[in-house]
Amino acid sequence: MKIMKANTTIALTEGLPHRIEKPRDGKTSEDKIKANLDNVAKDILYKTLDKNTFSKIKMCKSAKKICEKLIQHCEENEQTKENKLSVAIQKFDNIKMKAGESMSDFNERVSSIVNELNALGRVHSNKEIAMKLIRGLPKEWDV
Repeated sequence: MKIMKANTTIALTEGLPHRIEKPRDGKTSEDKIKANLDNVAKDILYKTLDKNTFSKIKMCKSAKKICEKLIQHCEENEQTKENKLSVAIQKFDNIKMKAGESMSDFNERVSSIVNELNALGRVHSNKEIAMKLIRGLPKEWDV
């Protein structure tokens, strides 16, 4: 991030002063803090991304460019959202407890699919989820 100052030697153009970079010895401590904010933001973004996503943004020079790239990467069109929703609904409808799977693992799988559906805008009631859990149990669980 460059700290700029108004250039008083050049006349105003369109009512705005011409700006040039401040020399290093002319920067105040406040200017240095502002200049470091971009580095802080980039550091936060780098630490929160997985390796695959990081590889897509590592060439960006500023936090703003990183955010723009992430938005571009993460935004999905309507057809992609519909496809993801269809796959998640199919997973939810066909879920069954696997042989040797514990109840907590099965519950975790169901919760994961329910969270995916919620993120895509499809909300199920607790009753529907409980019924899906019960219907997904193997015959050994029948009373």
